[in-house]
Amino acid sequence: MRRLLVLFFVTLLLGCASTAPTAPRATGDLALIIERASGHVTLASTTSRQPYARIGGLGDLSHASAVYSRDGRYAYVFGRDGALSKIDMLEARVVKRVVQSGNAIGGSISQDGRIVVAQNYTPGGIKAFDAETLELLSEVPAEYAPGQFSKVVGLADTAGNKFAYALFEAGEIWVTDLSNPRQPQTQRFPAGKNPYDGLVTPDGRYFMAGLFGEDGIALLDLWQTDRGARKILQNYGRGEARLPVYKMPHLRGWTMAQGKVYLPAVGRHEVLVVDATTWQEVGRIPVRGQPVFVMARPDGRQIWVNFSFPDYSKIDVIDTLQGKVVSQLEPGKGILHMEFTPRGEHVWLSARDDHKILIYSTETLTQIGDIKADAPSGIFFSSRAHRIGF
Repeated sequence: MRRLLVLFFVTLLLGCASTAPTAPRATGDLALIIERASGHVTLASTTSRQPYARIGGLGDLSHASAVYSRDGRYAYVFGRDGALSKIDMLEARVVKRVVQSGNAIGGSISQDGRIVVAQNYTPGGIKAFDAETLELLSEVPAEYAPGQFSKVVGLADTAGNKFAYALFEAGEIWVTDLSNPRQPQTQRFPAGKNPYDGLVTPDGRYFMAGLFGEDGIALLDLWQTDRGARKILQNYGRGEARLPVYKMPHLRGWTMAQGKVYLPAVGRHEVLVVDATTWQEVGRIPVRGQPVFVMARPDGRQIWVNFSFPDYSKIDVIDTLQGKVVSQLEPGKGILHMEFTPRGEHVWLSARDDHKILIYSTETLTQIGDIKADAPSGIFFSSRAHRIGF
């Protein structure tokens, strides 16, 4: 009997010694892909270029976006139906989901990672949530006049746990301080007619709001807010361009490279080039359609441009050293979004009508892989966790 027991325990120990532990998954190279038509997201690795999970039940994702916790483990997905979903990227599950408004188009996360903020169309305003529990902490209604509420667009995180955003109907930029998230403090700045999107520069100093109703862009110095917002590029804009606009350009897809800012022109087949010191226009680059996203490879050498209908299956690649388009691609049908790997060796393109994510080498400008996805749109890498304004 003793011999049998000894053999049993020896066998057990050998079995344990030969069983390899489950390899942990790091968070630095993960991707979340929005499948806009089905209410799903696909999770993938940017290193292996392969999916590892798919999660459903996330509602209307037709204009969904995502931000990440500081450690990259959790993604917060903002749905068009007003839902805010917290997803564990490692366990591939929904931690919690709350429906916080009737119509929303995005959100952001605070500098310290404690507060997640949703921007809402209906009702107009922003809402602040605890990043851990998704408990509602406070809200700021976008009531710009008695009984009149505005859509909120262009929400971006800034230093000091502040958030800058634009009010479309109000024609204003608001900056809300959420240092004490239960007692928000808001400043208001006149901006111009119909600001349609906004962005914060990579250093966090400036908030820019594109104007759809008039020429120009509103610029607010967040380090010197007492000076108010001022107009730049007043010879450019919707007032001059009479072409029909099929899809609003995304200023969040702007880029800064070689000391210049590259912006999508509203309703024009051009990319604007602006001096980043003087904020004066220094050039325009002709492209093959109305730009939606104008995005730079991390080193700033290349800029990739996609377009609205009817040119939304094309990509133009600009060389910033030459200041012109050097390659014209037609990678797939309905290219809605682009995302560069952190060091820029690859770019992922969502081809909605091909139901694929196309992965391209930025060196050879050739496709090196793909990932199947149901009508994909936004692509969000976990490296965004460490960038301001994302």
